[in-house]
Amino acid sequence: MGERRRLLSCLIFLVLNVVCEGKGVHRNAYATMMYMGTPRDYEFYIATRVMLRSLVKLKVDADLVVIASMDVPLHWVQALEQEDGAQVMKVENLNNPYRSQSNFDWRFKLTLNKLYAWNLVDYDRVVMLDADNLFIRNTDELFQCGQFCAVFINPCIFHTGLFVLQPSKAIFNDMIHELEVGRSNPDGADQGFIGSYFPDLLDRPMFHPPSNGTKLDGAYRLPLGYQMDASYYYLRLRWSVPCGPNSVITFPGAPWLKPWYWWSWPVLPLGIQWHDQRRQTLGYSAELPLVLIEAVFYLGIMAVARLARPDLSKLCYRREEKSIFFMQTGFKLIAIWSILAAYIVPFFLVPHTIHPLIGWGLYLLGALSLSCIAVNAFLLPILPILTPWLGIFGALLVMACPWYSNGVVRALATFAYAFCCSPVLWMAFVKIMSCLQVSLEREAFLPRLGENSSPSGFNKLY
Repeated sequence: MGERRRLLSCLIFLVLNVVCEGKGVHRNAYATMMYMGTPRDYEFYIATRVMLRSLVKLKVDADLVVIASMDVPLHWVQALEQEDGAQVMKVENLNNPYRSQSNFDWRFKLTLNKLYAWNLVDYDRVVMLDADNLFIRNTDELFQCGQFCAVFINPCIFHTGLFVLQPSKAIFNDMIHELEVGRSNPDGADQGFIGSYFPDLLDRPMFHPPSNGTKLDGAYRLPLGYQMDASYYYLRLRWSVPCGPNSVITFPGAPWLKPWYWWSWPVLPLGIQWHDQRRQTLGYSAELPLVLIEAVFYLGIMAVARLARPDLSKLCYRREEKSIFFMQTGFKLIAIWSILAAYIVPFFLVPHTIHPLIGWGLYLLGALSLSCIAVNAFLLPILPILTPWLGIFGALLVMACPWYSNGVVRALATFAYAFCCSPVLWMAFVKIMSCLQVSLEREAFLPRLGENSSPSGFNKLY
């Protein structure tokens, strides 16, 4: 009977393990956070989903956890849980006591929610992540690290975009207490607070995962290969990271040049790798309908502007008997502003997180279509109007060229191209102003709109 009971117990244990694995319950977790209140909430939502999908694709042996503030939209939470396989932990935003500091950046006011990672006490180890990480290989060996481990991107300050921790209710409560008493925080964000809480990490040994799979105790520095700063790549246009496996790329720095923005490539070449990962995981189904609508809209503008050319030009060159000088000056300003708007407005209409090739293509189509309005309305030659368009297209080709030996040569080539384009742009501007003046002088002799007679010598304009 005793032997049968032992066999039955073992069978029940195995069944429970299988059930737990089927539900995705693990001893370790990759975690990230999401909160609302910035102009870029949707972009970071997309970035978070792409990162989670990439971890699933790498078959990591860990749960995926999103620490989400209570105001994260319900349909976002459902997408994270049902489509991405993440477990969402809803939390109240932690109050940031450092908001009155002179150097405080308001886009970091809720980043202290990252401290909730220490409250994930159901796990042995947690790898806490920012959304701007790009995983290129499985990093499950990080769960063998000690109670706290982080990478020093800056020679003296570790970076909190990726770190390993052992959850602890006692440490979490102590951190909350330190917030309340006002522990020193250089930047008022999670980076400064956690760096202040673990001030001696630089003196800790380098992490090397034990071959037998055991977990280490204590604090360790992570090799740079676990968080490769993208700026290291741009100098040589290749990776040259000597310590640790090349596992994770991180994109710190300018917030408007994050890799998920379509305009970040080819300005920063690594952006295309992030989009390759999105294309293979999440896809672009959310943005494509808007892209198609915009493309049809721009094509419609080009057709209407061409068909309505006579009426547009008559409206633009309608004159009054008085204040001819002010009328001509005003129309020149309107013409120049319409040309500038043709190159500025489409930039803001393209969906921010679309693939760069689609984004730049839609932008150039938009600039071309809106330029047609200025060409047809003010009877201007098309080549000077499209000179900036050709210049932008050429700049993209120069920056995207794959044959540069290093980043310095690429930067010099871009600078040389801009230097050579400058006089061409100036000549195009002079030509536009000259054509505007000639057209205004000609149209000054035309009768006002609504008069029946028109000089036969100018019928060809219409």
